[in-house]
Amino acid sequence: MAALLHQQTSQVGVPNLRHDLDLSTEQLGGLLHITQQVKQSRQRYASALKGRYLTLLFEKPSLRTRMTFELAIKQLGGDCVTQVGMVGDREPLKDVARNLARWTDAIVARTFSQETIDELARWSGIPVVNALSDLYHPCQALADVFTLKEHFGRLRGLKLAYAGDGNNVAHSLLLCGARLGLHCSVATPEGYEPQAGIVQQAKRLALQTGAVIEITHDPKAAVEGAHAVYTDVWASMGQETEAEERKRIFAPYQVNEDLLAQARPESIFMHCLPAKRGLEVTDGVMESKQSVAFDQAENRLHVQKALLLMLLQ
Repeated sequence: MAALLHQQTSQVGVPNLRHDLDLSTEQLGGLLHITQQVKQSRQRYASALKGRYLTLLFEKPSLRTRMTFELAIKQLGGDCVTQVGMVGDREPLKDVARNLARWTDAIVARTFSQETIDELARWSGIPVVNALSDLYHPCQALADVFTLKEHFGRLRGLKLAYAGDGNNVAHSLLLCGARLGLHCSVATPEGYEPQAGIVQQAKRLALQTGAVIEITHDPKAAVEGAHAVYTDVWASMGQETEAEERKRIFAPYQVNEDLLAQARPESIFMHCLPAKRGLEVTDGVMESKQSVAFDQAENRLHVQKALLLMLLQ
């Protein structure tokens, strides 16, 4: 699979995961296959990154992303250094990127701005992985579709309903799901829809797979007949001043027992975590047998191992 990645990217430079579409559809399918292998046999890949060192840059607090990347790197035999704080506040990003490239083999960055990810990739000359930005959360979406496939045995033809803010997670789910034949229905309040350009990208991609992409303001309509119901926090990091207003606006989009009942009887509940219980989801739904939120969290580790293998081997 690594050969596939290098074959596609050799003419355009270093392979990256700046956003979801940096992986081709073929590579996306291959990544899910590698993830399954990695999950089944940890020891098989225990030396895969021996002698490789990565930089982790975190502008935002993190539990799952930081822990799973650090563990993924170390369980593959590599090591990492972690820098917490704003990237490029003391010197130009292009200088930061070129310094890190002299010391380490790849950069994993969790940033406020997508521009930071793009600038690091432009100047570093080593692989850059988007561990979350304001526009995309590709690693989360990869873990999500792997979790769906693990649970249902397939992706094509499943319906994923997302209720809440049309944010970075929604963007990545649309772009990733559309290429895998996953029907995606996103319900948001007016004014909080996913970015129009990203929706159009997803719809173009969906034409090739038969996926249906729907953006609506009706959460019940979105959830009706869904195999999976997904939500995220209503106010992300950096939006704290909007939190009270968002509570009022997003209240009808809470995933509670009544809304979840609109989905299929065999449906699952998904959340990228952390969850604000009593806001975007009830405690009852989070603790229900339908909840796979912690499966998603575990699969972040496995899918990120597979991604690092693709980028660095």
